[in-house]
Amino acid sequence: MKENKRIIAALLCMAMVVAVVFAGRENTIEEVDTVEVFDNDSLVVWYTDDSLTDYLNSMAVEFHEKNGVRVLPKLQTGDDYIESIYKASMEEKGAPDLYILADDALEKAYMSGCASVIDDEEIVSDVNYPAPAIKAVSYHHKPVAYPYYFETTALIYNESYLYEMATNLVQAHNAKNPDDNSDEEETSEEPSLSEKEQIEARVKQTIPSTFDDLLTFANEFDAPPDVETIYKWDVRDIFYNYFFVGNYINIGGENGDDASVIDIYNTDAIKAFSFFQDMNQFFAFESAEVTYKQVVDEFIQGKLVYATVTSDALASLREAKADGSFKYDYGITMIPDLTEEMDTRSLSVTNTLVVNGYSNKRKEANDFARYLCIDNADSLYEKTDKLPSKIGVFDKDSEEFAFVQEYSYSVPMPKMMATSNCWLLMEGTFADIWSGKDVSMSLKELSEQIKHQVTGEDVSEEYIEYEEETESIEYLDEEALKEAAQNETEED
Repeated sequence: MKENKRIIAALLCMAMVVAVVFAGRENTIEEVDTVEVFDNDSLVVWYTDDSLTDYLNSMAVEFHEKNGVRVLPKLQTGDDYIESIYKASMEEKGAPDLYILADDALEKAYMSGCASVIDDEEIVSDVNYPAPAIKAVSYHHKPVAYPYYFETTALIYNESYLYEMATNLVQAHNAKNPDDNSDEEETSEEPSLSEKEQIEARVKQTIPSTFDDLLTFANEFDAPPDVETIYKWDVRDIFYNYFFVGNYINIGGENGDDASVIDIYNTDAIKAFSFFQDMNQFFAFESAEVTYKQVVDEFIQGKLVYATVTSDALASLREAKADGSFKYDYGITMIPDLTEEMDTRSLSVTNTLVVNGYSNKRKEANDFARYLCIDNADSLYEKTDKLPSKIGVFDKDSEEFAFVQEYSYSVPMPKMMATSNCWLLMEGTFADIWSGKDVSMSLKELSEQIKHQVTGEDVSEEYIEYEEETESIEYLDEEALKEAAQNETEED
């Protein structure tokens, strides 16, 4: 590999000499692109995330040493990514043989010819990947890319606060009921084993399985001075909101590529959005005043007990823990369901490895793609903090496993070009509903907009009347109970 680098350097120097010698002369010869000369003999890989640079370069070196195929990773910038791939492919000038692309752009890539069905479809199976990863790379039921790494949301909590609350409750209970621990030795410095077990059990109970649980906790929690609110998330960003309604809307069908399936306006979706709106009444804050960075920073400062985060928060927490700015313990769990009857489903983005349909090195491109996403999935997170889509990379006891679990139940982004701006429209709908706008009317308008984009025809949905259910608390009335019992006896 060092010899190859010397060859490249020599070619570059020759090009510079040629440029100097012919400076000032008329354009009697064509300019020589030395990198293109090298590209012609290499597998070219394009990507847009600079944090992958060192890792991809190291993988390229390893792949060359093991397989004899030279790989040239190239960092790309700009918004017209697929257009650039297509143009380079048509001009046969530095086009990628393999590239990294988010799953929502796969239809565009495939329709332009810049993506092809992978040569070994068995690789993209439930042996290697969870269902959302397979759906993310499937177009018309064929895998047109390899799942590489993903992002989704999870719930993070301040474990120190939960332990403090659990300890206070258990000790207060044991003080009132000393016989419960009569066989156990207790000291003020070291609680008995049974008390530890009680505290552990109480902490587990405090980790919410539903948002109803979280709201109950918020009512009962005696917040320490540093806590400003129990729970916060970036209300403006669809990625941190989608789980509220993800189980009740469908854009694009199973694989996000079916234009005939646009199911947004239905009773369950209205009910889920209404639940979201009610959260504003409980955790009253203006959406414009909250950013994701602020949420993570406030959690680190101990101002929050719970927060919705993406996996990047782990690096921030570890860094803060290491430098002492985060003085608490924390835990991570899946996003709770709304209620016992209503589920949540988070949105996920899967970044994929796509073989260029115009490449004349498709076999080598497929080989390198599998080398990255299958053979070396374990090293990806360690070197880049990217969560591999492949099954089995993380242990069940790891912090990352909550994101893996959430991903396995998540909703992939739809990949239809006709719905490319649906997230902006949906973010606007979330903002309107959060601020108090009629839920049913907001969803009606959103559905009509998206269906119009997809079909090109004006759509008018029938308004759905919806009355939100409210729970009432019934208090026991001894006199009323006696009277009811007496009436039943007389009837008998």
